[in-house]
Amino acid sequence: MSDLRTELKQSIIEQLNLEELNIEDIDNDDALFGDGLGLDSIDALELIVLLEKDYGIKLTDPDQAKEIFLSINKMAGYIESHRTK
Repeated sequence: MSDLRTELKQSIIEQLNLEELNIEDIDNDDALFGDGLGLDSIDALELIVLLEKDYGIKLTDPDQAKEIFLSINKMAGYIESHRTK
């Protein structure tokens, strides 16, 4: 498991107050919304803020965010190619 993926899982757990989860509970390919972790639209806004604050990535297109937030692997791949921090 890469450090970025572990860092993302820890940030998601902390930012979204998912105290019942551990890093090991989240698979890199698990869906973050719907049947996966069950995140909702408010959580999506928190993830957008997390990307901007921690990685300098500003998302303005909601359709783009849907693609990026499919899984930890998708988020990590996007961050690796677009991060400014």
